[in-house]
Parts: sequence; C-alpha cells; structure tokens
Amino acid sequence: MSLTLVTAGESHGPALVAILTGLPAGLELDRAKIDHDLLRRQQGYGRSPRQQIETDRVEVLTGLRQGRTLGTPLTLVVRNADHKNWLWGMSPWPPEGEPSGKGTKAVTLPRPGHADLAAVMKYDYDDVRNALERASARHTAVTVAAGGVAKALLAALAVTVSSETIEVGGAHGEAAMREAMDAAKTDRDTLGGVVEIRVDGLPPGLGSYVTKEERLDARIAWALMGIQAVKSVEIGDGLDLARRRGSLAHDEIFRDDEHGFYRRTNRAGGLEAGITDGEQLVVRCAMKPLPTLMKPLQSVDLATGEPAAALVERSDTAAVEAMAVIAEAVVAFELASAAKAKFGGDSIGDLLAAHAAYLARIDWRRP
Repeated sequence: MSLTLVTAGESHGPALVAILTGLPAGLELDRAKIDHDLLRRQQGYGRSPRQQIETDRVEVLTGLRQGRTLGTPLTLVVRNADHKNWLWGMSPWPPEGEPSGKGTKAVTLPRPGHADLAAVMKYDYDDVRNALERASARHTAVTVAAGGVAKALLAALAVTVSSETIEVGGAHGEAAMREAMDAAKTDRDTLGGVVEIRVDGLPPGLGSYVTKEERLDARIAWALMGIQAVKSVEIGDGLDLARRRGSLAHDEIFRDDEHGFYRRTNRAGGLEAGITDGEQLVVRCAMKPLPTLMKPLQSVDLATGEPAAALVERSDTAAVEAMAVIAEAVVAFELASAAKAKFGGDSIGDLLAAHAAYLARIDWRRP
C-alpha cells in the first residue's frame, strides 16, 4: 500500500486533522520530537500574537499503540485553542442564541494576494470566511505533525532532513534579516523570503522517470508549491543551470573502492531524471510577502460593490522561518512515500530488510 496523507480542518475550527495510510507496522514514533517541530513552526522572528495563544501538541486517535504504528490508518489531531472564542462564528450547525464572540459578521472585503476573491466566485460564497478559514496557513500545523511521522520513517533508514532560512525581504544573515523585519513591522508591512532544505543519506534510486507522477523532483515541487504563499521551487542549482554551458552544468561521475560511484559536484541537487542519485538533496523555495496587511491594500466590498480597504486580521510580519519547518515536513513526507514505494513491507522490519538488501546490491556508499 502506498503512503498517503489527507488533512482537514479550519483555522478557527475545533481542530486540525491528518490521516496517514500505508505506514508499516512497528514504526516507533516519538511524541516529543513531533511536538518540537510544532513548536519550531510557531517560533521565528516576526510571528503574530496568535502564536502566543496556541500551544500546539499532537494527539493520536487511531493507528498507534504504546508508541508504535499498527499498520492501520494513523489519525493525528492538533487542537485550535483559539476556537473557544469562535464557538458561535464557526459553529458547524446553525448557531442558537444571540451572536457572540468572533466571526459573527460576514467578511466582504477580499484581500489582494489571498484566496478570498477567487474563492467566493468559484464556490458562490457570500462570506469570505468560508474560504479564508481553510486557505489559511494555520492548517499547516497538522502537516508538520504528519511530517514528523515521515521523518521517523526516514530516520529508520538513516536519512536526515534539515532546513535553513537564507533570505528574508532580500536580506541575508540573521542580523540583516531581523533589521528588515523590524523595518517592515514599523511600516505595518510584510516580507517574504527563501529557505533551503537539505536531506542526507538518501540512496540512489528513489523515484522514477517512468511517469510524471513517479518523478520525485515533480512530487517535491508539487508538495512545496502546495504550501501557502510559496511561489517558486528550485532543485540544486536550479535557474543558474539555464545560464551555463552543459560542460559546467552537470555532475561528472567517478568511482573508487572506498566510495563506489560518486560525484565531486552536486549541481543537480541530488536528483537526476526524477530519481535520487545518492548525493545530498538540496531544494530551495521562495514565499511571497503575506497578503494580510495592517495597512491594507485597496479592494472592493462584495456587499456594496464600492471601493474599500481590504480585510485586516491578525498577521505575521514574516513567517519564513515557520515556512522552513513546513517545507521540511512536506519534503520528508514525499521522500518517505518514495521510500515506502521502493522498499515496501507491511512491517518496519520488512522495509528495513529490503532497504539493506538493496544497498548491498548497488555500488554506493553513504557520503
């Protein structure tokens, strides 16, 4: 069975949910590690006050017994602590009594750069909140929890995933990035940036060139572009390769008894023809500035048709560091899915045995 993930939940609903199917039985999960990634997602310079309201923790409803997967669907839950203030406004059934709390008034001021206007036209909504609750990046909390499970599977194969924020608002280096965020906050504005994900320990052979659905570069790009506000993805030297001659664009192949086959450069970023090549996987993605502004842009009131300022709600000045954690999670899940497809196994022991047999067959040593 292939490894799959479905998520559900709204930003101010009761909870966020993820269901993973296809996990091998016997995989050991560490709740503290998953919770640590959830904490990392909430941290970072430039985050909004909501991160002080929510204290994200993972709960498991199904598929886990005493810390080990059962091979059945794994259901993860991350509660929304702020839901208590939205009980009337986000009630799943027609609410009773007088309106109270938040979300009681229809939102009719779409924000440029958000899903708001396109969604109300597509789904025939009369309240933008019906769209913005799911379009919100809040639901990536449970994506990070699912990524923690994927990292556990990869760790069993001695594969590690890490990330780094390399640019915010065009600034590089921690001091310069913080200065840029401080200036944007003073101006009631927002910033985007670029993060880099690196994965070590991947053997050659994950993914395939046979169909576009099996191409691992396509799947990673698809997963990263599915993160809110991400506008571009680059693998290896990416766009720079288009500016070089072929003699300077590709990674020459070498072999010796110590390393087996190896490369002295990694311009491809660990992927060739949709397949891992045994080198470090290097992926970068860029997110645009967040579209919810404290100094809102011009819009049109959907109720009146008149010009108006866009909706103002709680917003981060920048969430690039948080996006790095989310990017780690989605890349980890795609790699775990590719590993499960390659090595199979109903139990973690079967998967590890197939992995070991494969490594014994190919002429490759871990870098």
